[in-house]
Amino acid sequence: MTIDADVRPGRTAPPRAPHPRRPPGEARVLGRAGALWASLPRELTKVFRPHADALTRVILAEIQRAVPEYARPLEGPFGEVIVRGVREAVGQCLDNLGNPAVNQENWIGVFRHLGRIEYSEGRPLDQIQTAYRVGGLAAWRYIAKVGQARGLPSDLLYVGAEAVLAYVDEISALSVQGYRAAQARAAGTRARQRRQLLGLVLSEPAPAPQAVEGLAGAAGWHVPDKVVAMALEPRHDQHRLPPPALPAEVLADLESPQPCLLAAAPPEDLEGALRGWRVAVGPRVPLAEAAVSLRWARRAMELSVRGILPRTPVLHADDHLATLWLLADEFLIGQLRERCLAPLHGLTDKQRTRLGQTLLAWLQSSGSAPEMAERLGVHPQTVRYRMRRIEELFGDRLNDPEHRLRLEIALRAAELLTPDRT
Repeated sequence: MTIDADVRPGRTAPPRAPHPRRPPGEARVLGRAGALWASLPRELTKVFRPHADALTRVILAEIQRAVPEYARPLEGPFGEVIVRGVREAVGQCLDNLGNPAVNQENWIGVFRHLGRIEYSEGRPLDQIQTAYRVGGLAAWRYIAKVGQARGLPSDLLYVGAEAVLAYVDEISALSVQGYRAAQARAAGTRARQRRQLLGLVLSEPAPAPQAVEGLAGAAGWHVPDKVVAMALEPRHDQHRLPPPALPAEVLADLESPQPCLLAAAPPEDLEGALRGWRVAVGPRVPLAEAAVSLRWARRAMELSVRGILPRTPVLHADDHLATLWLLADEFLIGQLRERCLAPLHGLTDKQRTRLGQTLLAWLQSSGSAPEMAERLGVHPQTVRYRMRRIEELFGDRLNDPEHRLRLEIALRAAELLTPDRT
């Protein structure tokens, strides 16, 4: 066979502008194998083209031998895709021999599609990458055997070997791209379904159970009988930390202005799982009342932000039910304070605070001066003086059990809502 003296092994084709339809950077990914094939004499196609079908069969057989997951009859959609991929690889390399202008679009799409299929079939990436390596080695052995039988120079075969290795790397990279893209799309779809499910479960009035179960099946969420909702508030360091890795049983919305979670129970080590976030856990309720749990979780978070409830990393609404009930309607509690504590209005702020504390201590104790003095941290004589002043202001109302109850509620609310309670 005559080899054109102007075509030397290792020479690369002149650089070409990337095809206008290719994504940025793709020419760099595909360039090396194409340049190596193009550097070989075009006449080699006459040597290897008749072997295309046999080479395809050899590669397929070796892949099926080496990768158990592919060791099944090459029929139906599976067989069609695998056979097409190998034929496309063989045909592309033959077309590329001595031809730097060969169209790359078809085979790019084929190997990306193979990656997408691997993801949809639930196989890990290493299986198709193993298939490419095994197939490339089988191809090279076949090419070397034919080349040696035809007396091809060793330097041409060396370039061919390098081209096969580069080609395996490139088609592997394309399939990885397709696999990752399919993975990202699936994750995005699942995330959207789970956010939609969370919104449905938290809607009021409660949705029909059939609607929840239908969407839960698509979103991969087991529907529990009871749930807890969790309100979130980002801490100052939240944006410097990675997103939390939450268990599959937790529905999450971390992107909305009012982020929240929903689960059958709070995850273990909630503080560690949600680094960068503060969490208020609502009461555990039937699934149909999930919105109620979230409402009280958010109310607990609000009161915590205001300093009324503890500002801890994790706050449980169940630990503060009395305060949540007492301040459930601040307008009404304000009206109650205004009416019940009207006798104190003419005093100074300091006098109102001291007499209010003393009156609350009296209502919450047996009424003995020493006990009240110990609670308030003052002398018993001070307590007696204050109580005489309170009796002057409130008179017979102190003897009315209903009025004493209203007084205690009003004073307790005042104590919670006053910024400086000292």
